[in-house]
Amino acid sequence: MDRKGLLFVVSAPSGAGKTSLCRDVSQRLEGLQFSISHTTRPPRPGETNGKDYFFIEEADFKKKCEQGDFIEWAKVHGQYYGTSQARLSEWIDGGVDVLLDIDTQGALILKQRFEGAVYIYILPPSFDILKQRLIDRGSDSEAEIVRRLQKAHDEIREYRHYQYLIINKEYEAAKQNLTAVIMAERVRMRQANLKWVEDRFIHRFEGA
Repeated sequence: MDRKGLLFVVSAPSGAGKTSLCRDVSQRLEGLQFSISHTTRPPRPGETNGKDYFFIEEADFKKKCEQGDFIEWAKVHGQYYGTSQARLSEWIDGGVDVLLDIDTQGALILKQRFEGAVYIYILPPSFDILKQRLIDRGSDSEAEIVRRLQKAHDEIREYRHYQYLIINKEYEAAKQNLTAVIMAERVRMRQANLKWVEDRFIHRFEGA
């Protein structure tokens, strides 16, 4: 049936595992595109430009903001992150479902500008486990970990703005839950589904 793509917005505190979950689920499900954000932060070891993020200079980022290239952007942990409006519109208008991994600040901005998106929040089992995961990641200094934990404390308060909550206690189970949410939303009753049924069954029967 003809339909626009669905937008799935996933947020979580740093270290909760949202990026890994989004990437794995997008590779598992057909017709699901993992959206890559632009950022001014430097790449971490093993990260690739165009695969993990589009890494750009701050001046270029601000220029894109002035030109209206981003449907949402935010400054997080001292660095800028933004979502391309043109790329997102192209996928959605083409019937491709999009999985967007952004922080709560960007998600709340997007909620005001984009109707019909599905909002999913991911949490670890506890704050202590979140701290340990940040330490085990080994990519941040002690001061940066403290800052990320403070940011997490502030961000988690926004979970009530989301429609789904997934606890990432066991990775495979969390991945199955995220997959289940996407599959359920794909078959949920929406205007496009109703029109498809009406045109092919109800109206056809009445005109027979």
